[in-house]
This record gives sequence, structure tokens and C-alpha cells, in this order.
Amino acid sequence: MDSKQLKILLNKKEQLYNRLSFVELDPISIPHSFTQLQDIEIAGFFAALFSWGNRTIIMNKSRELMERMDNAPFAFCLQHSTKDLKRISGFKHRTFNEIDILYFVRFLKQHYSNHDSLETAFSQWIKPTDSTVETALIGFRDYFFSLPDSPDRTKKHVSTPLNGSHCKRLNMYLRWMVRKDNNGVDFGIWNTIKPAQLIIPIDVHVARVAEALGMLNGHKINWETAVYLTNLLKAFDKNDPVKYDYALFGLGVMEKYGNTGAT
Repeated sequence: MDSKQLKILLNKKEQLYNRLSFVELDPISIPHSFTQLQDIEIAGFFAALFSWGNRTIIMNKSRELMERMDNAPFAFCLQHSTKDLKRISGFKHRTFNEIDILYFVRFLKQHYSNHDSLETAFSQWIKPTDSTVETALIGFRDYFFSLPDSPDRTKKHVSTPLNGSHCKRLNMYLRWMVRKDNNGVDFGIWNTIKPAQLIIPIDVHVARVAEALGMLNGHKINWETAVYLTNLLKAFDKNDPVKYDYALFGLGVMEKYGNTGAT
């Protein structure tokens, strides 16, 4: 398939999957349950970081956490008492456990006590001239674990390009918060980071599809590959390359492209 045919295919699939019907069966449905900016940010942050494995389980565990926070995550994180923290004690999702959630809440309380939005936790590290969000992700992780006695075990849940991680879940979260269109899926509530700086949230499904389409060839799933694939997608839309996450993810998960062929 040549470049022109590939662009036609990806645009067609992006339009097919980047619509409101996508929300119901995706973890992005969790922040869509809220209207306040800070609630959206916090609910989205947890839903994105829980996003590995079965999507139904991811959404169920995300909803469970929101319920433990009385479906008011911003108020809970900012105003909780020691007694309130008992409601999230014992929470677990795969390797994410009580130690992790208690630190996450501690960080969010500290941050929101000084900032109106979680955006600054990422955006303060990035420059308008940066071509990607790499510095934002590196800075965010350092900032996130800057509180005294941050647990070493929790660090595995917040990835960084410094160790080569593809940072799939954080890149997906940034897509949710930053991308702006009229399709109703991504929120577009952050303004400092630009859509052109975003990196594709690559995982095994996206990588398999990209390889089947001739965009990757045996590449390891790491930060360099995520940047490489994003740069290829910029040839089709330099200002919004990660919109094609919908196309690649939809082809991989919904249509099993790369295993049984496209539909």
C-alpha cells in the first residue's frame, strides 16, 4: 500500500472510530462521567494509568475507585481526612495497591493545593519549541515523586522516556486532555501542550497494525518507536498526528488487523 492509499485508509478508520459511540466501551468513559475540570482530570488520570489488560476490568476498577471517593475525586483528594482515607484502603488493580493509591492521593492534594489544574504538572516542563512531550513526561515523573517518602514500589506505575518506556498510558492521558475536535471523545481542556507535540500511545495492538501496514518493521515497543511512528503519521496530519490512534487501535482491537486482515 502506497502513502496515498495509507492516508485514505487511516483517515477513513479515524472517522469511523473517533465518535461518541467509542466512549461507552473505552476507559475514557470514566472521566466522561464528570463535568468539573478537576474531576475530569483526576478520573482520567486514574483510568489511563489503570489501562493495561481487559478493558471491562479497567473500567470496573476505575468506577470502583471513583465510588470509594464518593464520585467526587477532586473534593476527596483535596479535602479528605484520615478517616476518609479508609474508604480507599484495600483498593487494588493488578499490581497497583493501597500503598500506591495513598501516595497518588497525597500527591494530588499537594498539587491541587497550589494549582488549579493538573495540566501544570506536565506543561511547566515543556517549551513551545519542543517537538514532542518528552520533557513534559520526564518532568512530570520527577515532580510526581518529589514528595518526602515517596514509595519506591509506586514508581513503576508512572513511566518516563528516560528509561526507554513508550509511556503508552501517559501518552493516552495527554491525548484525552489535549486533543481538540468536535467529535466528543477527547476533552481538549488543556491549552499549553499542543496536539502536534503529542506522541502516539503505542501498544502491542497499535504496533501490530503499524507493522502490517508497513510503517514499522520489527521495531521494539519503546519510546523511540513511538516517536518514529508519530513522525510518520505527521506526514498525514502534522498538527494532529495522534488522531490516528483511533484508526490504528480500531484496526487492531475491533478488526484484528494484522492477524486476520482488515475488514
